[in-house]
Amino acid sequence: MPTESLTDLLDRNARHTESLPSDYFDDVLDAQRPPLVSLCCSDSRVPQTEMWDAERPGYVFTPSNIGNVAWEERDGERVVDGNLLYPIAHTETGTVAVVGHTGCGAVTAAYRAVAEGVEVEQPSIRDRVDRLVPVVEDALDAGIDEGVSDDGEVVNRIVEYNVDAQVEFLLGSDEIPDDETVYGFVYDLHRAYGDVRGRTYLVNMDGETDVDEIRARLPERHECFARSLLDG
Repeated sequence: MPTESLTDLLDRNARHTESLPSDYFDDVLDAQRPPLVSLCCSDSRVPQTEMWDAERPGYVFTPSNIGNVAWEERDGERVVDGNLLYPIAHTETGTVAVVGHTGCGAVTAAYRAVAEGVEVEQPSIRDRVDRLVPVVEDALDAGIDEGVSDDGEVVNRIVEYNVDAQVEFLLGSDEIPDDETVYGFVYDLHRAYGDVRGRTYLVNMDGETDVDEIRARLPERHECFARSLLDG
């Protein structure tokens, strides 16, 4: 089995290299200046570059972690996660996209920890999930589960709530330049927001979460991207 797996990997890389034009890396060999850093949840179902149709290297910087959490703890204080801060501080990246996704396993685990007292067994994973616990608690305190009987729908609402929380943190951080633009998206695998699987629904536009206001700021062809499970 390991040999078969390795053979598959090498075959895939062979197809990758054979498909590249000769100048594929020319513009990024000496430096990178990606206009976008996309903080996604670590999940094999969420294609971090393909969702933005990034056909060339150098367009999107792709840090990720379970739960798309923008902060880490240093000396008891929240600071911007270094994997996210690096492109902002050192490659002049001017736009941040925080991307959650429907059916998120990390949010589900944090929700189960809060609602049922069920903790993740592995300590290192539990540490990551625990970062989301305060967000889940705030979401439930805000009543986002009111009138919802399906746990999957509750999780998807918390996913969006978490995206908003991460955007709010970044906008309020002294480490993020004032002219940095921060957007919040939910990548829809389950048609929770509409009929299009794989669409990145815009739920937060630099701190604005009102769907009507977001749509008013978008070109007409993009108004369908502005949706929310929390707004109304």
